[in-house]
Amino acid sequence: MGAEARLKELGIDLPEPMPPAGLYAGATTVDKMVFVAGHGPVGSNGEIVTGKVPSERSVEEAVTAARLTGLSALASLRAEIGDLDRVDRVVKIFGMVNADPDFKEHPKVIDGFSQLMIDVFGEAGRASRSAVGLGSLPFQISVEVEMVVTLK
Repeated sequence: MGAEARLKELGIDLPEPMPPAGLYAGATTVDKMVFVAGHGPVGSNGEIVTGKVPSERSVEEAVTAARLTGLSALASLRAEIGDLDRVDRVVKIFGMVNADPDFKEHPKVIDGFSQLMIDVFGEAGRASRSAVGLGSLPFQISVEVEMVVTLK
């Protein structure tokens, strides 16, 4: 089953791609690689999920924010390549958590993004990954994730 069919089966409607917040592209294709810029969590109501983890957002809320970030990234990826069935595999995920200094569960938070990629692309969605904590993120978003995919 292809990625587009999986989205339908999962009942997922991707949002409209968010416009870049600066002088960059949401996704850039080079040969058979697509570099998806850092994306943040935007709810279905358009509200941006903000706040430090775990003092302002619980770990569970941050996991949900990471999944929302994945939906936003997939929307930009689809806008760039036209059809998610063109994706061969997700190669690399770089996840950033707006974390309190003593926070230790960054991988658990970014699992929200990774699980979505596996749900949509199957094992081809299981990528190499980094999950780090930062002192702040743009607009104080709770999570930011970028990824690299290869095309068929």
